[in-house]
Amino acid sequence: MRLLENITWVILGGAILSFLWFITGILLCLTIIYIPFGVECFKLSKFILWPFGKRIVYTNKIENLVLNIIWVLFFGWELALTSLFIGILWCITIIGVPFGIQCFKFAELALMPFGARIIVPEKDQFIE
Repeated sequence: MRLLENITWVILGGAILSFLWFITGILLCLTIIYIPFGVECFKLSKFILWPFGKRIVYTNKIENLVLNIIWVLFFGWELALTSLFIGILWCITIIGVPFGIQCFKFAELALMPFGARIIVPEKDQFIE
């Protein structure tokens, strides 16, 4: 079932969204100061491309908190609101509810990408 959901997600916009996150990561990495933020964009790009069957686990470190605050001030709040709005639109239809739930995961990640680890529960492996 997850394979079908992921394939449908990619066709209905996941590929474009993932590509945009990847391009944003490249643009951020071109500047020296924003390289850590670009690396987080690459992590999000991989997650957004194939999100079903994965979950997010957070680690608590003070440097992650500082980077997350900077991220939210400059990039995160717009991305989180966009993901939240798109998730609500998906949830209006019964068929779109699983896609809306994934968008809510993206909103959470858009607020706090640093310290987030994406895992596949069945395999118990981390994706970094």
